Amino acid sequence: MYIVEVTPQDVVASRFAISPLIETMHAQWVLHGHLRAGAHLRWAERWREPYREVERRHPVLRAAVAISGNLGSGNVDFIAPPPAGINVPFERELELMRATPVRQAHEEIDRALAGRQVARDLRETLYRDDIVTLLADAFEELWTEIVSLSWPRLRAILERDVVQRAGQLATYGWAAALDDLSDRVAWRSDGRWGHLEVRLSSNVDERHRLGGKGLLFLPSAFAQGTGIFLDDAWPYGLIYPARGIAAAPDASTAPLSTLIGRTRSRLLTELASPATTTHLASLFDLSLGTTSGHLTALRKTGLVTATRTGRRVLYTRTPLGDALLDGKL
Repeated sequence: MYIVEVTPQDVVASRFAISPLIETMHAQWVLHGHLRAGAHLRWAERWREPYREVERRHPVLRAAVAISGNLGSGNVDFIAPPPAGINVPFERELELMRATPVRQAHEEIDRALAGRQVARDLRETLYRDDIVTLLADAFEELWTEIVSLSWPRLRAILERDVVQRAGQLATYGWAAALDDLSDRVAWRSDGRWGHLEVRLSSNVDERHRLGGKGLLFLPSAFAQGTGIFLDDAWPYGLIYPARGIAAAPDASTAPLSTLIGRTRSRLLTELASPATTTHLASLFDLSLGTTSGHLTALRKTGLVTATRTGRRVLYTRTPLGDALLDGKL
């Protein structure tokens, strides 16, 4: 178990980030079969054959799975440099990856493969002098041909998680922000301030201090477990499954759809957690105007409420909306 000590200064310094490159890497694990599809089953079925075409053109992707997505320290850092914020474009992250010196890449690969059995052809590929370029080219095509086409919806899920969890962290503290993050993550108060407990499958027992630098929170639409980074290559960071991943765009209740319409039923169902018009439009593949019109109708009937937070307007269900959805009216 990892124990991470937190001070009040760490709350101020903690931040959230979204990484298109890391999500592309996570998507590859699903499409390759290294990670079960789970809530992304239909998505994986749609894109698995196109992924095989990309993999045929870039066989280095088979080798990439050997050095990423492993428990413990069996991963490299250069494929997924730490994101600087929530609006960093994929192209910028890819530039950072391409700038990795080959010597550093090989050293990280050494650590990732230590004590592991890997097929000879994959090992030979990973130690090529152009391995950084090979991997960067492969991930660029994977992003362009597959992941970028789903990115508006994926980004909406990630942004929505950031908006809600960051608000909880700032307003109510770590306990509220981490409450439903993962059953492997817990907040414990120790009288002075508190500490974060992260229980992973690997056999570790370590204690760390954030030291006022805060923690980097990184939601993922594809990750099915929690990962923690506590080394010099990354800022201290926590990757976790974002809220709303399992929400099906077609979800609705038949009686409610008959009463208020299918689209408004879907929106009302989704608004158990706050969301912006942009988030909902991306989730359900609707125009901003159409989404805004439905939200206005739901607000005027008292089923949802709107709250301005900075430049954002967040919609959420009211108790009346809850009662209607639960069939209690």
